Amino acid sequence: MGDSTDLLRRINEDRELAELLANGFEFDVRRKPGDESAKLASSLPLEGIAGDFTGGMFYLCGTVGIMRPVLYASSEGEAGVIATDLNEALALVVGFPYWRDCLKYSAGGDLAVMQSATHFLCRDLLANQPGIASEQSRVAEALGLAIEPPLVLTTRLHAAVKSAGPDFSFADDTGDYGGLFGPFSPSRNQSWQ
Repeated sequence: MGDSTDLLRRINEDRELAELLANGFEFDVRRKPGDESAKLASSLPLEGIAGDFTGGMFYLCGTVGIMRPVLYASSEGEAGVIATDLNEALALVVGFPYWRDCLKYSAGGDLAVMQSATHFLCRDLLANQPGIASEQSRVAEALGLAIEPPLVLTTRLHAAVKSAGPDFSFADDTGDYGGLFGPFSPSRNQSWQ
């Protein structure tokens, strides 16, 4: 386990690790936000640290030297805290790469619904990326991460999103963003019947 500065340094200095995080887990430190208009309602500083394939961005909230929550802002206008610090955020994106879909299928933030979706998403992950366990192990070892079961990560994600509060409301030059919990339940996905 390391602090955010140390973790980011290790990723940036190891091109193979950075590529694996980008290609396998959609955490690309080369995709940093160029928009300076991003802000929180609390006026805490934001540091853009990575992006994903869809235009979403990861931010560290607060100043260096304190525990800095990680906020994710999607390209669809949703944003919220996903982890209490970078270590926890990396454990989430590596341990459960389909975490965004779990939020989408949360029926407005119902943990039981998210846990149900997690079962289907894990099945889909293994079908779509049969070598994912090997990639997870490589990243976990390189960064000193503990990879926990997806249901544990889902519970932690739910708690982070739910407890962040209005101080972490996100906006940029396009306007105010909505929350991360999506309206759908797993029954909405026909392939999960």
